[in-house]
Amino acid sequence: MSFVHKSILLNEVIEGLKVKNDGIYVDATLGGGGHAYEICKLLDKGRLIGIDQDDAAILAAGNRLNCFNDKVTLIRSNYSYTKKILSELNITGVDGIIMDLGVSSHQIDTSERGFSYRVNAPLDMRMDTRQELTAKDIINGYSEKELYRVIRDYGEDKFAKNIAKHIVLDRSNGEITTTFQLNEVISKGIPMKFQKKSGHPSKRTFQAIRIELNGELEVLRDSLDDMIELLNPEGRICIITFHSLEDRLVKSSFKKNEDPCTCPKSFPVCVCNNVAKGKSVTRKPILPSRVELAANSRAKSAKLRIFERF
Repeated sequence: MSFVHKSILLNEVIEGLKVKNDGIYVDATLGGGGHAYEICKLLDKGRLIGIDQDDAAILAAGNRLNCFNDKVTLIRSNYSYTKKILSELNITGVDGIIMDLGVSSHQIDTSERGFSYRVNAPLDMRMDTRQELTAKDIINGYSEKELYRVIRDYGEDKFAKNIAKHIVLDRSNGEITTTFQLNEVISKGIPMKFQKKSGHPSKRTFQAIRIELNGELEVLRDSLDDMIELLNPEGRICIITFHSLEDRLVKSSFKKNEDPCTCPKSFPVCVCNNVAKGKSVTRKPILPSRVELAANSRAKSAKLRIFERF
């Protein structure tokens, strides 16, 4: 299956990055290379470093960006290693970073990857197929208490306790191995009157399992300060999130780096000596236009926040 992925908020990201023709840019979640392609078009003596842990993404982006020759360096890795990757390339600072978080359209549409609750497939959900742990391992191996925590915290599902209970009950009769099996179990844990109102009953649980499996929130939280630190003066980072948990982390990190003072509010002057790293360019997140939403329903929950380094 060819790697098809519509780049979300494409124009807004390119405008937000303020691309310099001799700048160095990082696409830390390369995907199909849509954002990267538009950045490369604006480069003269500049350079783009593309990072993705999905081998299908690296292959697809490599084909797409091939016309830019030595301006592009692609590396299969998790964006949490961006600082190390740049160090190995003898790059000490960059002029812009783009992060398009979450699961790609290609990953959702490739049925055997097991990301979608709409297609029957093995429970996989690995963003990096080199990883051994799969969604099946979590569903069949986590305790009821652990499943409840994951579905409650990462899926924000008010029926998390009941869903976890039904998963444990069902798997006692044999492993839950496919997406449709899991759908059936989740459906048992949510009252029918709520299922009719709130979209597909599996949406929140599948999101929760995927986030837990791939360590998405921990990786994001642990990487944000490093990403901002890597920016050159006036360099910008553009981050697209797709659910409230990611957006809260990004918003909080930007706020902390803009106003890092830890002194009590009663102090007349700052004595902690923490210095602001930059400023949030977006007080409120940028949302997709109505035109984009009409063309791509998967952009529905996207939010773009931008931070500029001093």
